[in-house]
Amino acid sequence: MNKRLLNTGAQKFITEKLNADIVSVLLKPPPFEGITPKELAQQIASKKKCRLKLPTWFKTEGIYYPESLSIEQASSEVTAEYKAELVDGKSLVDITGGFGVDSFFFSQKMENVWHCEINHELSQIATHNFKTLGAKRIESRAINGIDFVLSSQKKFHWLYIDPSRRNENKEKVFLLSDCSPDVPAYLDQLLDKRDHILLKTSPLLDISAGLEELHFVRELHGLAVNNEVKELLWIIDKSSTARIHIKTINISKGERQQFSFYHDSEKEAISQFDNPLKYLYEPNAAIMKAGGFKSVGINYSIKKLHQNTHLFTSDALIPFPGRRFEIIENIPYNKKSIKSLELNKANIATRNFPVTVAEIRKKYKIKEGGDSYMFFITNQSGDFRVLLCKKP
Repeated sequence: MNKRLLNTGAQKFITEKLNADIVSVLLKPPPFEGITPKELAQQIASKKKCRLKLPTWFKTEGIYYPESLSIEQASSEVTAEYKAELVDGKSLVDITGGFGVDSFFFSQKMENVWHCEINHELSQIATHNFKTLGAKRIESRAINGIDFVLSSQKKFHWLYIDPSRRNENKEKVFLLSDCSPDVPAYLDQLLDKRDHILLKTSPLLDISAGLEELHFVRELHGLAVNNEVKELLWIIDKSSTARIHIKTINISKGERQQFSFYHDSEKEAISQFDNPLKYLYEPNAAIMKAGGFKSVGINYSIKKLHQNTHLFTSDALIPFPGRRFEIIENIPYNKKSIKSLELNKANIATRNFPVTVAEIRKKYKIKEGGDSYMFFITNQSGDFRVLLCKKP
C-alpha cells in the first residue's frame, strides 16, 4: 500500500482521470514522486468499478483501492445491505474479509465485527478505508480467518464466510470443496465456535450439491438484483432441526419481490397444468434458481404450461414475483404462422424448446427490441407453440 497515493495531488489526479484512457496514463512519465504510472492506473481502474457497485466508497474522499479483482470479488452495497439484515446479536467474524464491504455493513448492525483477511496488503487497505468511512466497530486482523476463529476462546454470535472462488491459477471454481476455505471440511469445528454461520456462495452453485455438502442448513436465500442472481446465502445453525426454508429475493429499482417456500414441500407438491389462457407469468431469476416452480404456481393459484416449461398462466391478472404478460396470439410453431404476425422486431425467449433464440432470429429475420414479446414454448400436450405477448 503506497500511502503517497492518498496525497491531495494524487487523489485529484485519480478523480480527474476517471474517464481517461488508462493506456495514456501508463505511458506518460510519472507526475508524482514515489508513485508509478502503474499504481495510478490501478487506482483509476478500480475506482471506476466502484461507481455503481460501491457508491459509498466511490463518493468518499481518501479511499484507497486494491487491484480490480478484489473489487470484482467484493459484494455490492445492495447485497451487503441485505446480508446485514440477516444477522443479529453482538459479535460477528468475517472470516474472509477481502475489501471489507460486508464487514462495513455488518458493523452497522453488530456491536463488534472482526475483519479477517490473510492478504496483509488487502487487510491494510480495508483498515484504512474503515477509518475513512467512519466505521468504528470493526477490528482488523491480517490473519487466516479460520485460524483466528478456531484459536479464539470466544464464542461468537455469527461467522460469515465468503470463500474465494478462484483456484491457484485464478480460474473460477464453483464446488464448495474447490473454494478456499473448504467450508465443508471445517464446518463441524466452526459450529463449535458460533451460534450461527452465514455462508455466501456462487449463484452458479447447484443447490442440490450444496445441500449434500452442507448440514444443519436452516435457510437458503437466493438473492437477485435486477433479475440477475448474485448470491446464494446459506444460514447454518447446529441446533436447527427445522425444515429448510428457501427464500427468494429480487431487488429492482429499490423494490423487492419476495417469495418463500420449504424445500420438502416443493418436492411433494403437485402442479396444475393448462394451455395458455389470457395472461402469462414468468418467475423472476431468484425463484428460477431456487427451483420453486411447483410452490409458486400453487401459492398464486396459476397453472403451469408443461412440467419442464417454467411459465404459468391464468384468466385473471394477479400480482406476481416476476414478469407478467397479456397473451395476444397463441399460434403453432411453423413458418406460415410466424410470418403471419408480420413482426420484424420483438423480444424473444425460449422455454423448454429445441431451437435457440439466435436460430429463431436468423430464420425469421426478427430483430431484438420493441414492445412485442414472443415466447417459444412446449405446451402440456407436447406441442411447440409461439405466444405473442405484450406488457399488461
